[in-house]
Amino acid sequence: MELSTFVVQVLNGLQYGMLLFLIASGLTLTFGVMGILNLAHGAFFMIGAYVAFHLMRFGGWSFPAAYAGAVIAVVLLGALVERSVLAPLAKRDHLDQVLVTYGLILIFDELAVIIWGKDVQPAEIPPLFQGSIQLSSMIVYPIYRLVLAGIGLAAAVGLYLIVAKTRLGMIIRAGSVDREMVRALGINVRPIFSLVFGLGAALAALAGIVAAPILSVSPGMGDKIIIVAFVVIVIGGIGSIKGAFVGALLVGLVDSFGKILFPAVSSLIMYALMAMVLIWRPQGIFGQPAR
Repeated sequence: MELSTFVVQVLNGLQYGMLLFLIASGLTLTFGVMGILNLAHGAFFMIGAYVAFHLMRFGGWSFPAAYAGAVIAVVLLGALVERSVLAPLAKRDHLDQVLVTYGLILIFDELAVIIWGKDVQPAEIPPLFQGSIQLSSMIVYPIYRLVLAGIGLAAAVGLYLIVAKTRLGMIIRAGSVDREMVRALGINVRPIFSLVFGLGAALAALAGIVAAPILSVSPGMGDKIIIVAFVVIVIGGIGSIKGAFVGALLVGLVDSFGKILFPAVSSLIMYALMAMVLIWRPQGIFGQPAR
């Protein structure tokens, strides 16, 4: 493999990995803190992309305003879903959560078809990030893909600072371990859990928004990528933000190089990686053993 090809595949893996991290971090944060297995997380990915597309194409909004508006809209939708549907399921079996959130997937996908139609909608790259950058005499790389990777890295740093360095993060970590003890200390965990769910929905929406120019916008666009996001959090360890970051990088790089080196079986390689990790550490790389 030539050096230029190797560098491009590393960049592709980093970009895809950071996109996966944006989705998986919200998913693992929600499960780690609230104990809710939310299959409908991919619907927030789709809705974020559709709302941003609609605001820019039909509302004439600038891309920063459309991006912010889409994230806010998904956070509000997430808050509604969390209070009305998911909160009553918090103490129910995970099978009940899977069935209900799978039903939400079907509802949101059908609503997307009703509102925006079945056609695939091409989303434009913001003018500021169009074009390519010359990385070397042999390597030219799209600016937007570098920006996407940078957004994912910034989100990872921001999440680390919030969870590890703030009082809110301390409460979140404590609530994920023993929520009854946190309540006994006089802390109302319900708004904390709603905030965590809203943050997870915001990350999924942001992922959908920035992925739209690459993947296009279509009904059900979050259904496939949420499966890969589950692979990421299983590899990294369910409930671990650090694990989601490492797992996303591993899956991104394995997927990128697999398409070049083993194109016939590239779609299977990430699942083989997951199987090997689970054989080595059933709880995932950074997951905590069941007690």
